[in-house]
Amino acid sequence: MYRRDILRWAANGFGALAAESLLAGQKAHFPAKAKSVIFLFMVGGPSQIDTFDPKPLLEKYAGERLPESLGKVPGQFTDGSTPILPSPWKFKRHGRSGTWVSDLMPHIAECVDDLCIVRNFHTESVVHAPAMYQVMSGRILMGYPSLGSWVTYGLGSETENLPAYVVMPQPEGTPEGGTPMWGSGFLPAVHQGTLLRPGANPILHLKPWMESRRQKATLGLLQEMNRQDAPAGNEEMAARIASYELAFRMQTHAPEAVDLKQESAATRRLYGLDEARTAEFGTRCLLARRMVERGVRFVQIYSGGGPVSMQWDAHDHLQANHEKMAGMTDKPVAGLIKDLKSRGLLDSTLVIWGSEFGRLPMSQSGNGRDHNPHGFTMWFAGGGVKGGQVLGDTDEFGLRAIDGWHMRDFHATILHALGLDQNKLWYLHNGRHEKLTDFGGKVMERVLG
Repeated sequence: MYRRDILRWAANGFGALAAESLLAGQKAHFPAKAKSVIFLFMVGGPSQIDTFDPKPLLEKYAGERLPESLGKVPGQFTDGSTPILPSPWKFKRHGRSGTWVSDLMPHIAECVDDLCIVRNFHTESVVHAPAMYQVMSGRILMGYPSLGSWVTYGLGSETENLPAYVVMPQPEGTPEGGTPMWGSGFLPAVHQGTLLRPGANPILHLKPWMESRRQKATLGLLQEMNRQDAPAGNEEMAARIASYELAFRMQTHAPEAVDLKQESAATRRLYGLDEARTAEFGTRCLLARRMVERGVRFVQIYSGGGPVSMQWDAHDHLQANHEKMAGMTDKPVAGLIKDLKSRGLLDSTLVIWGSEFGRLPMSQSGNGRDHNPHGFTMWFAGGGVKGGQVLGDTDEFGLRAIDGWHMRDFHATILHALGLDQNKLWYLHNGRHEKLTDFGGKVMERVLG
């Protein structure tokens, strides 16, 4: 038997020790407001001024150039001289809070009293991949640990039978940032995200390849071989062995976790599983609820990926693009919020909706918008978040954030909600104490009430 075969089927012994040391539940630094995260990432950059940040001046100055006082702000593909493009959607107040939401998202509008909408985030690149890396890892370069990896490194897992960090990309393809978006970087490999694939079998190869008693005997032999042969202190091997041990346990537990037939017809309708347009994204949102319900620590869902036609990247035909993407996601996202709340899970689950950047108020191609990293919107719900409020703002045209929040602040706030001190969560790498927030972010106290 080759060494790679031994690693492939290792399940006990050293693997158990590896799992215990690398993914065992850790103590938070202080009492947490949330114990799990669902991050809904809208790939490509939805327009903040067409969703959650109304700007009446866009209509007043439609077809004109931005005032010279704002300067000339180029995008990735425009030079800043194109005319202002008004929003094709109308904004209305919703909920007891009277929060403004465009009619592009009627279902999310029903949940505004549970949302904290923050309008003044900013990133540092007009290019998709670097901006995505900054949102997901705090840096514009790939190779650093992702947010979910830092969270599982800091808190471990609440379940022994499912991955601590689950990722569900768009079936048509991954975001421009690719797999580094959920990679573990220099952290032990056990902390990288585990992909759940689309279709009837989200997790491949779960069916045992041999009869149960025979498999148990085989694994017992490999336990002893690994105990004798595994080099001490080898984190990569420990992570590999731990992952296969998890795979063995998942043969029993994962099929139940992903079996949506157990859900009522009413729940399936809530997520839009009965409608062709919303069924796919709704399925992933429902799986996310089932994952956190069973102790998964961090779930990442991507809306958009692969071809530009399946992203929020509306360089032209803004209206058609956003109505397509919002049409697929609005009802499932609202269904997720409502379902978590009805089950008492919203209080312990931090839900985040966001992207790598927003869109410019000026036009591109006459009916689209270019990238805008200078000011855009993300929102939070559950997990200790004070709902029914809108924080921050952009200027009167929606171009730049006013007193904006950096991704370091975004990450510090998420860690704080989970009971993690950003300055105590570090990993020694190349002689440097590396942190998710690098030299530090500011916790957004008002988000958490």
